[in-house]
Amino acid sequence: MNTLLLIEDDQLLGQGLVSFFESSGYQCLWANDSESASKQWFRADLVILDRQLEDGDSLQHLPNWLLLKALPVIVLTAKVEVQQRVEGLMAGAKDYVTKPFSNDELLARVITQLRPLGVSLLNYANIQINLSERIAYLDESPITLKPKEFQLLVLFVQNQSRVFHRDELLNKIWGYQAFPSTRTIDNHILRLRQKLPTLNIETHRGVGYRLAGES
Repeated sequence: MNTLLLIEDDQLLGQGLVSFFESSGYQCLWANDSESASKQWFRADLVILDRQLEDGDSLQHLPNWLLLKALPVIVLTAKVEVQQRVEGLMAGAKDYVTKPFSNDELLARVITQLRPLGVSLLNYANIQINLSERIAYLDESPITLKPKEFQLLVLFVQNQSRVFHRDELLNKIWGYQAFPSTRTIDNHILRLRQKLPTLNIETHRGVGYRLAGES
């Protein structure tokens, strides 16, 4: 699950956006001033930043925040002048949205920014899989997986709710053309369950395994 940081001092707008993004499958942190934003910056995957806060223009803090951790930033503003947009982009923002805006449009921009070129990510519960780097994270902490464990994880997450026959797994992951009696799959599934407790792999006795879809 990706974590968004909303930096917004308008209480009504802030509450509405937090509720909207949480219902859309994101964890949403909320800061209403620059000090609170600085404390929560490290926890975020993307930032939605109101240009004008009670304690001043938020763009004056943006370069320093980006030094703490480079994040995609979408700026919200009531100002429509081209120069204002240029200032935001020059300060390090990736996108700009003018108030009033559609929540669905903002969501689309968030999704786009969380799909950077050259990086492919999969998410399941509190598990994130970086396909480019072949690393899995549990609550943002890297988890050591053996190559076959990683391949199994990716296969299950990409095919949630599908039952895989044991012979099919042996063929897809191990390349077996003949299917001897073996505990290889069972042992790998056991280790995945131990390393990733929220990975809800179900056993279908006499058939194979299935990753339950996220509710």
